[in-house]
Amino acid sequence: MTFDRILLSNATFTGLDDDAAAAAVALSGDRIAAVGPLDQVLAQADDPDEAARRIEDLGDAFLCPGFHDSHMHVFHSALYSSPLACTFMGRSEQDCVERLRAFAETRPSGWLLAQGWREYRWDPPRLPDKRSLDAAFPHRPVALYSGDAHSLWLNSCALEELGLTDDSLPPAGGAYDRDGQGRLTGIVREAAAMELMPRITASFTDEELDAAYDGFFRTLAPSGITGLCDLSLMAGPGLDFVRDDIYERLLRNGRMTVRATLFPTLTDDQGRYDELEGRLRDPMLSVGGFKQFFDGVSSQHTAWIHDPYSNATVPGEHGRPTIDPAVMRRYVLEAARRGRAVRIHAIGDEAIHQALDIFQEARERFGPLPGAKRHCIEHLENFQPDDMRRLAELGVVAAVQPPHITLDPGGPERDLGVARARYMWPFATLLRHGTNLAFGTDSPVVGPSPMAVLYCAVTRRDPVTGEPREGWQPQERIGRAQALSAYTRGSALAAGRGEELGLIAPGMLADLVAIDRNLLSCTDDQLPSAQVLETIVGGKTVYRRGRES
Repeated sequence: MTFDRILLSNATFTGLDDDAAAAAVALSGDRIAAVGPLDQVLAQADDPDEAARRIEDLGDAFLCPGFHDSHMHVFHSALYSSPLACTFMGRSEQDCVERLRAFAETRPSGWLLAQGWREYRWDPPRLPDKRSLDAAFPHRPVALYSGDAHSLWLNSCALEELGLTDDSLPPAGGAYDRDGQGRLTGIVREAAAMELMPRITASFTDEELDAAYDGFFRTLAPSGITGLCDLSLMAGPGLDFVRDDIYERLLRNGRMTVRATLFPTLTDDQGRYDELEGRLRDPMLSVGGFKQFFDGVSSQHTAWIHDPYSNATVPGEHGRPTIDPAVMRRYVLEAARRGRAVRIHAIGDEAIHQALDIFQEARERFGPLPGAKRHCIEHLENFQPDDMRRLAELGVVAAVQPPHITLDPGGPERDLGVARARYMWPFATLLRHGTNLAFGTDSPVVGPSPMAVLYCAVTRRDPVTGEPREGWQPQERIGRAQALSAYTRGSALAAGRGEELGLIAPGMLADLVAIDRNLLSCTDDQLPSAQVLETIVGGKTVYRRGRES
């Protein structure tokens, strides 16, 4: 064999066991050609002396498979990290308005777009409305997307621009909030918000969006992210923001520095999958399956739960499905019949339960998916106890986002009560049952920071504040190797690419990251500050600390 490079590290985590050991990793083209002791690797080379000249000694740097974010919304992540929009949570409604005033100075005309507000983290914790935005921006349309990406806060000018009046009716699965006189408040929820976003962002040009994607990808490489799953953000057809056209332009221009697997919206018409599968044949860009939504989020009481919310605002409030369960069943069964993976957003325990029922029926009727494909459930925040073992039994991947655990301190107990909070984000329990975890961030809900993901998973603490010191539901903490595997191997399984990604082993794609400390042995508090030294995608260095190539 001819080797292009040989990476030598005293701490190589292959993902095949729980340890990191000294090893040489030989790369040939975009693949890993050999792994093992240096002498054994050199012995496999056609010319050992020439191969020895290609050794890159990383010393004590920690070498592991590249991080693979299993759940991203790339359009919005790129948009909100670009000059086209801005991101902030704010301390209050008025604080958000003032921050938007500052941003408006950088964009003097057109829509003002921002993301990140979470009213339950404000003082006082109450929903905003259009009046505060109207006072600051009476003649310019303004849209602020919530931090959980499920609600819009609009001003009157935006409502007028979008053709919404007090008589407007929301689409199925959505809602327009109204005051006591039946007037729109400017808060638009779930499917209704999703329906509006393409119209709000239509003013951005292809050139602006290409630059936003390019800039976003350049932030991923220094974090060690080598792969991502781009999942539909909108439940309706044509509203998913999975922009294959942008990816293809970047790929043609040699600007793809991260491997992407696309998951457009699942509907009765699966023609888009056929079209993408026939067209996307580069190992850097592929289609992996479909995405659909079964419910909303607990903090807004739109997650579908079996028993009512502990702090229900109306008697018996327990959320509801965003899509008729019979329709979801029809969608999933047809996709499974064709051998296609489906990923279902299910946060509440009833949404999870019924999603598992549907996946169980699909498996009984059509058997496991072919090859490396896997069905997934996304988020899985609140379980009915008996359902925690069913994921492993059905071969369903749990695609979870550890930083979500500390986004709303006290929120689970507030919304669901202490007893049900024990079954939220139960990572350790799922692993004991044999479930495959796939880690991600749900960016832009939280930023794509692998070290924050790992820290939250192993400590159940916030990576910035370190709270709560004992960890939230600490019995569900998991080990370092388990967390690393979930963010590498597990995410490759969720992408349907477990046969070629997520491990350091011969024949796998050469997606690797070198880090300045041993992630298996450093202290918990050293995890968030770990630095990536080098990121390699398909055998090529896309980031090296101190320079990019």
